[in-house]
Amino acid sequence: MMGPAHSLSGAAAWLGVGAAAAALDHPMPWPVLVVGALICAGAALAPDLDHKAATISRAFGPFSRGLCEVVDKLSYAVYKATKKPGDKRRTGGHRTLTHTWLWAVLIGGGTSALAMTGGRWAVLAILFVHLVLAVEGLLWRAARVSSDVLVWLLGATSAWILAGVLDKPGSGADWLFTGPGQEYLWLGLPVVLGALVHDVGDALTVSGCPILWPIPVGNKRWYALGPPRAMRFRAGSWVELKVLMPAFMLLGGVGGAAALNFI
Repeated sequence: MMGPAHSLSGAAAWLGVGAAAAALDHPMPWPVLVVGALICAGAALAPDLDHKAATISRAFGPFSRGLCEVVDKLSYAVYKATKKPGDKRRTGGHRTLTHTWLWAVLIGGGTSALAMTGGRWAVLAILFVHLVLAVEGLLWRAARVSSDVLVWLLGATSAWILAGVLDKPGSGADWLFTGPGQEYLWLGLPVVLGALVHDVGDALTVSGCPILWPIPVGNKRWYALGPPRAMRFRAGSWVELKVLMPAFMLLGGVGGAAALNFI
């Protein structure tokens, strides 16, 4: 999938979680619903950090481009070290390590740990990174024609405002995890969900996605999971643009309305 579809699917997924939480009598405060949807939209771009042409690789200028090269080499090294006889030969690390359930869980767990132990500045950093990515994904046309500095300023300003809202009593800093010192532990959940939604989206395309790694399937450890070939599509095709993206917007709207008890 392309970046905008990934971000839309991430936001829709978190709004769906909000609807489920409301149905289970543990509703999200509206700041958690909004912030979680934006984080999930941003996190849904993050697995493509192994691809130098991806949105995330250019979102933070030279820093993200350099990190992209490191992640690509790391992913390729892990692929070579763990592949089985049935796995194909590769020349790069795209759609390997960062496109697995294990990576999603590790990144989400790391986010939660950072949010709990790093204090306000860690929370602001998490929000800033994901809000910039959300702008790049959800508002990609506007982001393309504006400067990176303007996008970063928008991300930083939004992060500061939303963190202030969440810090207010009853606004959701301690949503779901209410023990002492567990404020913002939930921030890792939209990160995990966004990465997994990205992987599922890529699994629907022609190449499939090795979500199950390191669990082997037959003589392959990097089994490209996906539906039957006839049901797959190419990234950027009319199926993605004309069918899936409108569907994500509709599902997100319904999920958000249900989460806020409007329906």
